[in-house]
Amino acid sequence: MHTGTKTEKRSRGRPRSYDSQQALNDARDAFWHGGYSGTSLDALSEATGMNRPSLYGAFGDKHALYLDTLDRYIAFGRDAMQAALHGDRPLAEALLAVYEGSLALYFPPGEVARGCFLIGTAAVESRADAQVRDKLAHGLATFDAEFERRFERAQAQGELDAAASPALLAKVASAILHTLALRSRAGDSRESLRATAQAGVALICGAPGKKPGKPWSKTPGKKPAKPRHRSKT
Repeated sequence: MHTGTKTEKRSRGRPRSYDSQQALNDARDAFWHGGYSGTSLDALSEATGMNRPSLYGAFGDKHALYLDTLDRYIAFGRDAMQAALHGDRPLAEALLAVYEGSLALYFPPGEVARGCFLIGTAAVESRADAQVRDKLAHGLATFDAEFERRFERAQAQGELDAAASPALLAKVASAILHTLALRSRAGDSRESLRATAQAGVALICGAPGKKPGKPWSKTPGKKPAKPRHRSKT
């Protein structure tokens, strides 16, 4: 799930037509490094090679530019998940492909681990900014939906038990993704997080030859029936 990062400096003040998509990537990387509040217009100007008037003309103000980078990140994440999940590979392999792609994004070569752009930046701003909160919710729901579609197909093909809930499994699969994002920023190694992802996939898919059990059923929280006591005679 990687779109590349800036590799060279650009001259300042170029018009919008020069490469708006690359400018969005560069702005995203600046926000990713410093967070929304910690990234100044000067930092965005330096990252994109565009002066302030050019930035305003191309993307509006800093807030509008940040929202654009969130939209672009969510769309890229959705497309990457679709490529990993909706092929012919078995469910466990498809899930691991999503997590491996995410770890490649969270651990850029030669750099400090940066985690997930959406969670790492939008979660901080979402409490005070309704638009960012909506983007965050939309992004999480989008990723849940991709997992859920794959689980529905796995269920139809017999890879998952008929009693399993694709919607619940999707939330669990997303929770693993969030864990990788947060713990990568906290200093966990890529190897340890790969092991975490593998354990999560085993939990969802079950041991080889077995289907997931009742923890993922469509009726969570149902208490087991109390044993009947024989009457004394």
